[in-house]
Amino acid sequence: PGFNLSAKFVIHTAGPVYQHWNKEHNERHLYAAYTNSLKRAVENNCETIAFPLISSGIYGYPKDEALQVATLAIQNFLTDHDIDVKLVVFDKSAFTVSRELLGAVESFIDEHYIGTREIMRRQLLDVERDALSEADEAIRKYSKPISEELLAPFVRAPGPWDDLVGNLDEPFSLMLLRLIDAKEMSEVEVYKRANLDRKLFSKIRSNKGYMPSKRTAIALAVALELSLDETDHLLERAGYALSHAVKFDVIVEYFIANGKYDIFEINEVLFEYDQPLLGG
Repeated sequence: PGFNLSAKFVIHTAGPVYQHWNKEHNERHLYAAYTNSLKRAVENNCETIAFPLISSGIYGYPKDEALQVATLAIQNFLTDHDIDVKLVVFDKSAFTVSRELLGAVESFIDEHYIGTREIMRRQLLDVERDALSEADEAIRKYSKPISEELLAPFVRAPGPWDDLVGNLDEPFSLMLLRLIDAKEMSEVEVYKRANLDRKLFSKIRSNKGYMPSKRTAIALAVALELSLDETDHLLERAGYALSHAVKFDVIVEYFIANGKYDIFEINEVLFEYDQPLLGG
């Protein structure tokens, strides 16, 4: 039955019943359930497919283990095929991010996220708060405004509009393609590593003035394994910047700064913190 789903095809697959004593058997059969379903989708010229977390219901497969097998099977299949795959997970119980990784991310957030520092500032003792207030007052008292006359020699009158337009920075799409060449990567490799579909990447590549979303731009920076400085330069071309006032940005910065470029691992942590995910 199709269960009244708004889908062109419904692919039925037999998921394994979880056997505690035979992990290898479980993984092999669950992996095959995903791979065979993906093959049927490609044979029927499907461009997209959505999966539930197979066997994680009444068949008793632990959700975290089921997610690992599903992710591996889908990633391996996408190495040689071009199809948009969505994995539908209904709650966070399937995501068991390493405690060590979460601890490191939490420490990084505490150190860099402005929101955290503001909370800590509000929790200062009264005497500390008074001291900060006195210091701020002293700064205001001895800081004199700079007159317009003093600033005038350093303010340059705007040039003709033609000059401004003629000096525009390299657009996002051109810089992206240049970086792909510099990294000696293929376009297909990049958009798959960025968790993007071919159609979106084609729009970026074919339109010089295309402005991607911030999540898309960051996903491409991760796929290219850019450093923080390189990421900043790429984001600037799309009108964005990483900010310590945004938790999403701080989490992304942690992974880039530490050379961790697995977009699925990054998305698991973002999901844990109720943040939007990278990619399409």
